[in-house]
Amino acid sequence: MKKYEAIYKDLEKKITQGEFRPGDILPTEQNLREQYGASRDTVRKALQMLTEIGLITKTQGRGSVVTKRNQFNFPISGLTSYRELQTSQGFASKTAVIQLIHKKITPEDAARTQFKERQLVWHLLRTRQVEGKISVLDEDIILSDVSPELTKSIAEDSVYAYLEEVLNLDIAYAEKEITIQPINNADREHLDLLPKDINVVCVKSHVYLADGTLFQFTESRHQVDKFRFLDFAKRKKI
Repeated sequence: MKKYEAIYKDLEKKITQGEFRPGDILPTEQNLREQYGASRDTVRKALQMLTEIGLITKTQGRGSVVTKRNQFNFPISGLTSYRELQTSQGFASKTAVIQLIHKKITPEDAARTQFKERQLVWHLLRTRQVEGKISVLDEDIILSDVSPELTKSIAEDSVYAYLEEVLNLDIAYAEKEITIQPINNADREHLDLLPKDINVVCVKSHVYLADGTLFQFTESRHQVDKFRFLDFAKRKKI
């Protein structure tokens, strides 16, 4: 790792872990040079990287100011709808439906969703705008046998509210996989990415009804600076 990358990583860690908080001013370039034993150009490269990912803003007369980072807690262990998450944490958000089609599961679909080939499903693609920034790209594949009807208005509001409150379904549990993945073409097309973004947080879920029926596969791709992924763990001796 090059020197400026090491400085960038260290300052990024200090900012994201709260040692430097929004509105704080970082040490001067001279102080950073002395702290890290680095040249002026090396320090400036590190600060430029922090600027490009939106962690700091260079302000004339003040220096490098830590910018506000609007992050929202995204529960890992729970099974919470996006609308419930928005309501509980009080952030402004808008959902847009990019695609809603009725289709049969292809062999490629079957390999990643665990649905059977040729099963009828709804294929839903939505974006979530969080406080003016499109930060989430959601793909949902929902079994048509479970939800014979699915409309754009339902998808813009809450699919889970429709399934539970209108169809009286008992949504019970989900198996989740969370990974960091490189940005793909769909991310570039639909998300408001920062210039230096190279990855997204990808959450894949297989969701089941109380009777054990797999009815939904979701792949949710999150722009990395908007959400913190939290879990609650209770010790269990084995």
